[in-house]
Amino acid sequence: MTVDLFVSCVIDQFYPMTAMNTLKLLKAAGVEVAYNPEQTCCGKFAFNSGYVDESRKLGEKFLNDFPNNRPIVGISASCVGFIKTRYKEIFHNSSYHLQCNKLVANIYEITDFLVNKVHKDYFEAVFPYKAAYLDSCSALRELGQKNEARQLLSKVNGLELVELKHPEICCGMGKGMFPLQHETISSSMADQKLKDAIDSGAEYLITNDISCLLHLNSYAKKQKMPIEVIHIVDVLTTGWL
Repeated sequence: MTVDLFVSCVIDQFYPMTAMNTLKLLKAAGVEVAYNPEQTCCGKFAFNSGYVDESRKLGEKFLNDFPNNRPIVGISASCVGFIKTRYKEIFHNSSYHLQCNKLVANIYEITDFLVNKVHKDYFEAVFPYKAAYLDSCSALRELGQKNEARQLLSKVNGLELVELKHPEICCGMGKGMFPLQHETISSSMADQKLKDAIDSGAEYLITNDISCLLHLNSYAKKQKMPIEVIHIVDVLTTGWL
């Protein structure tokens, strides 16, 4: 099987090693990976900030950047969730209608792809820490995913997975420019989420959503909180020989 790798703009700019680790992970799952270097943003941030026309232009480019009718694997739940839930709305009754429907049916978030598409959940990863898993709003509410990441993490050697007291409460990243437009509320929600993780005894907070990761990791570092936020792909590729 050959898949196209979708690297979101945030990963490209801030977490490029997570993209490289995703490539390693997919190859370890027996999957051939193609990457189009011309790909850019899917339009999520523009749409969630109210710029629908600008988002549509980015969406058109995205559809044209992935024309191969093969599985597309994304690294961030919020980007994949946006494409799956909003593209049909954006391109309804347009010239991109059929192309959009094909792509939406063929795009997967990485944990969903590994567990439900190729049925691979063990990668010999070693991560000897106590960690909690962050259910992002997009993974839960747009993709309907809760167990896939936990199944993968349960197979990581040395990892003690603990649950948050309030796992389904938003971390404060929200949609669009929410952290900038409502900084006090967003920061308070981040503080609440991170303290929930720290109270659970976790040394790491693991997520499959790069927007949540960027938001929470920035807050944790600024406040000098004793926890690190990390992408699940980086956990699954830790400790390989």
